[in-house]
Amino acid sequence: MKKALLEFSPEELRQALIGLGESAFRAKQVYRWLTACVPFAEMRNLPASLRTKLAGIYTEGYPAVEARLASKDGTLKYLLRLGDGNVIEAVLMRYRYGHTLCISTQVGCPMACTFCASGLGGLVRNLTRGELLGQVLRVNAEQGAGRNITNIVLMGTGEPLLNYENVVSFLRQIHAAQSLGIALRNISLSTCGIVPGIDALAEEGLPVTLCLSLHSAIEEKRRLLMPVENTYPLHEAVAAMRRYSEKTGRRIIYEYILIEGFNMSGEDIDALVRLTRGQRCHVNLIPLNAALGSYKTPGKKQIYEFAAELEKKGVSASVRRTLGEDIEGACGQLRAHFAGKLRE
Repeated sequence: MKKALLEFSPEELRQALIGLGESAFRAKQVYRWLTACVPFAEMRNLPASLRTKLAGIYTEGYPAVEARLASKDGTLKYLLRLGDGNVIEAVLMRYRYGHTLCISTQVGCPMACTFCASGLGGLVRNLTRGELLGQVLRVNAEQGAGRNITNIVLMGTGEPLLNYENVVSFLRQIHAAQSLGIALRNISLSTCGIVPGIDALAEEGLPVTLCLSLHSAIEEKRRLLMPVENTYPLHEAVAAMRRYSEKTGRRIIYEYILIEGFNMSGEDIDALVRLTRGQRCHVNLIPLNAALGSYKTPGKKQIYEFAAELEKKGVSASVRRTLGEDIEGACGQLRAHFAGKLRE
């Protein structure tokens, strides 16, 4: 199987071209075309002989668009097919401040959170550095020439910190000036609470916005939603998040899916107040997209009363704008439906 050029760093690409008897300056030209998601045959400033040589040895590494769903709110959900035939999801969300792309980090997911479609079928494999990059480049190119994506969130299918090396390598590459040059402050990474990964990321010099999938500040309740609680208990995950914030100077985010009759009582509010006290943090309240099980989405009045009560008690909190509900916008839904695994 041919190797994809997107798996190469700029320096690795330079060395590969030198090894093919080409001048080193060609690497910058090729990398510029790769960043624009252009096929070898259309890399116009390269000699025809080099284009033929590259096509004979490598693939570009771009994912193919298997499906593209457009929401009435402007959100675009992509089902992308990888070189080995596996499919993954990416979601482009349009905001006043720019375009945010949510990407996947694994094919499938091992975390088995009971409210999420991502884990249906379990984990297939990790995505490579090039496959992570390919999602961004493919969707960016679909929006036109130049850099169209301003923000990236690693919150799609998969647990990023269980694909640590590829994710960190991707972060360095997408941030680099010769790539899309996405500012680290514009990149968010969401974890279920993989404590060793949180601590390792704090030492990388990549101060992205780190988000913890919380969903309950009461450990017994969280365990019912997230099996990770059995391996990395909430108090350990929160302590690691504190260390990350102290090391990087970044505000941390706690993601909290709102489930009617489960995690919206006064007891839940008090637990959140205790958990966040003394931290530089924000609570992102997310109305449940009821893809699985018997969980219920709360009404708008309940949602905003919950948010107001947190604010009254001194917790920085906001309700996330719901996007893409009419196009299976929640993590894993489109892929699971495509594979026939989503329970009706």
